[in-house]
Amino acid sequence: MEEKLRAYRWAAMVGCVLFISGCVKSPNPVVQEPERTTAKLHIPTAFPSPDFPEDNAFDDVRWALGKALFFDERLSLDGALSCGSCHLPERAFAAPEAVTPGAFGVVGDRNSSTLTNVAYQPHFMSEGGVPTLEMQVLVPLQEVSEMAHNIVTVCEELAADYEGQAMAAYGRSLDPFVMTRALALFERSLLSGSSTWDQWQAGSLVADAVVRGSDLFGAAGLGCDRCHAPPMFTTYGFANNGLDAVSVDPGRWRITGSPQDSGAFKIPTLRNVGFTAPYMHDGRFQDLDEVLDHYASGGAGHAQQDAGLAAFALSEQQRADLKSFLLALNDSAFVNDERWTH
Repeated sequence: MEEKLRAYRWAAMVGCVLFISGCVKSPNPVVQEPERTTAKLHIPTAFPSPDFPEDNAFDDVRWALGKALFFDERLSLDGALSCGSCHLPERAFAAPEAVTPGAFGVVGDRNSSTLTNVAYQPHFMSEGGVPTLEMQVLVPLQEVSEMAHNIVTVCEELAADYEGQAMAAYGRSLDPFVMTRALALFERSLLSGSSTWDQWQAGSLVADAVVRGSDLFGAAGLGCDRCHAPPMFTTYGFANNGLDAVSVDPGRWRITGSPQDSGAFKIPTLRNVGFTAPYMHDGRFQDLDEVLDHYASGGAGHAQQDAGLAAFALSEQQRADLKSFLLALNDSAFVNDERWTH
C-alpha cells in the first residue's frame, strides 16, 4: 500500500511539473527561420535552370544580401567604387568607358564585360582563368587597379552593418565565405532572355531587316554563329580575333603558357550588345560600325589569328540589316528591371 501511495505522489508531482512548464514561457524561444522564397530569380522560359553550388542554393534572403553588397561602395579601398560602378544595370551590367578607373583613379587595361547570363558561363575573366563565380569575386575586390581592397579586411569593416542579413542568409556573420557567395548568387540572377530575338523565336513577328540580318549572321551568310552561337550567342570558347598583328595583351597565353593562345580571349555573348559599347577586351571600338569594319578587314594577321576570319564586303543595306539583327538581341526589360534599382 505504501509503495502505491509513493507511486501516486510521484505521478502527481511529475504531472504538476509538466503542467507548470507548459504554462511558463521558455527563456530561449526558438528563432524562426526566414521564409526561403525564390521570387527574385526569373528564369526565361527557354532557358535551363542555372546550377547553384550546394553551399549556395538560391533564395531571396541571400539575393537581397548579395544585391546590397554589389552596390556598396565601401567594397573599394577608397570607399568610392562598388561592383555596380563598373557593371551598370542600364548598360546590361557593363560600363560606358573603354576601361573603367578603379579605386583612387587607377586605370587597368581591361574593359568591364557584361554580366548578362553570367550564370551559364563555365569560366570567368577575359582569359578564363577562374572556374567559379564565387572565386571570381575575389579578383576585382583585391586587384590593385580595381577595388584594391582585402577580402578579410573589408568583411571585418562591414560585419556590424550586415550582421542581421548575413545571419539570416547563411547562418554566420559576414566573412569571406558569406561575401563571395552572396555576390555570386546575386550575379547568377542576372538572366536576360526577353529580347526581340527571343520573342521572334517564340512566334512573334519581327521586321524584315532582322530576318535578313539573321541570314547574314548565320552559317549561310558570314558564319558569325560559329563563335556566337544562339541562344546564348557565345560558345564560351576562346579566340584570337585578329585585333593586333602582334599581341599587346597576351590574353589566355598568360593562363595556359601556350604560345598558341597568344592574344586569345573569351568569346563574349552578343546578348544586349546594343547596351554594352565600347567593345573588345580593351574597349577599343566605340560602336558596332567599328566592329564590323574590323571583321570586314579580315583581321590584322596575327600568327595565332582564328582561321575562320576572312575579309568580306557588305552593301549599305546588308550592313544595316546585320546591325538590325544585332540590336534585336537587346533586352530592354532586363536593363530596366526594377529588381536592380538601389
